[in-house]
Amino acid sequence: QVQLVESGGGLVQAGGPLRLSCAASGSIFSSNVMYWHRQAPGKQREFVANIDSSGRTNYSNSVRGRFTISRENAKNTVYLQMNSLKPEDTAVYYCAALTAFGRTYWGQGTQVTVSL
Repeated sequence: QVQLVESGGGLVQAGGPLRLSCAASGSIFSSNVMYWHRQAPGKQREFVANIDSSGRTNYSNSVRGRFTISRENAKNTVYLQMNSLKPEDTAVYYCAALTAFGRTYWGQGTQVTVSL
């Protein structure tokens, strides 16, 4: 079983930064592929970014160049640094972990609201 707890969400003005954190427990964190997804009101959950055990990253086109995913294995934590935020980035942001056994776990989500 893997537990994921997101934090760092909140209200921010357009153009500002915000950093999300996701603390993991219950598995060998360093071997997990870690993801950030988001879900805006009335929309499907969508992929934002991921980082594998080697530190390789992938981003959606909508956030590439503005968001940075990173991980700190010693703290079992993955981060999402979000810069140049736009109102369309408003969503609940979810952390997910894909373990070496092929199971996916989700956190409870953290709200990010970007105002004009």
